[in-house]
Amino acid sequence: MADDVLFEKRPDGVGLITLNRPDRMNAMGGQLMPMLTDYLDQCLRDREIRAVVLTGAGRAFCAGGDVKEMGPQKSSDESAASRSMVGALDEGVAALREAQMGTSYVLHTMPKPTIAMVNGAAAGAGLSLALACDLRIASDKAKFVTAFGNVGLSGDFGGSFFMTRLVGPGKARELYFTSEMVYAEEALELGMVNRVVPHDKLAEETLALAAKLAAGPTTTFAHMKENFSLAEQGDLKALMDQEAFKQRLTGMTNDSREAVRAFNEKRDPTFTGS
Repeated sequence: MADDVLFEKRPDGVGLITLNRPDRMNAMGGQLMPMLTDYLDQCLRDREIRAVVLTGAGRAFCAGGDVKEMGPQKSSDESAASRSMVGALDEGVAALREAQMGTSYVLHTMPKPTIAMVNGAAAGAGLSLALACDLRIASDKAKFVTAFGNVGLSGDFGGSFFMTRLVGPGKARELYFTSEMVYAEEALELGMVNRVVPHDKLAEETLALAAKLAAGPTTTFAHMKENFSLAEQGDLKALMDQEAFKQRLTGMTNDSREAVRAFNEKRDPTFTGS
């Protein structure tokens, strides 16, 4: 069985992380998130890695949460089955906070440049991961969608923090409320991505940029990132803590359950606002 995440430590100082569930558009199921967390931690700690590139295998960057794994979880454990709703909520929030801190937070704050090499669709929490990186280089075939509203969820992995700072509060709200698709050239115009390149040149140009940054003054880059974080005038951790709570809370709504059922039944969901 193939690993859900691939890692290459390149000789030019670039750590290349590839989300590798192409049959699921690299959705965040299986072992993808634990493995991504481990590889990001390795990149953070390894002084020989001086820049990090995150991409996806196949036709997608990352489709976000795996909707097929979002349905009610069955358990034969009586104690688990008898947990209170509050206990289940607390457990879910804690797990999501841990996942966010090990991925989006590390991508955004590690003291070395991080680049999202967006090869295709980036949706939901997958879009959040791309936005968490310092830079985004997009294929001309890339497309972006918040998607959370389509499944009755409020958003996670720092997306609302990053999107607001990249495109402005009004546009960020529009993209979250409507879940409209944004294609590569529009994403460039909005400031959501830094560059758009021909699809067949994406890897070449992104890795060349990453190598250039890896050869640069990475200690200086680390201090630059600290300055930019302060300049953002926002508390990312507090925002992500709230996102984790709201994401789990909205996941318990009737609308979210209906959206999951509709996805699995291949029909449009009927939202009731409950």
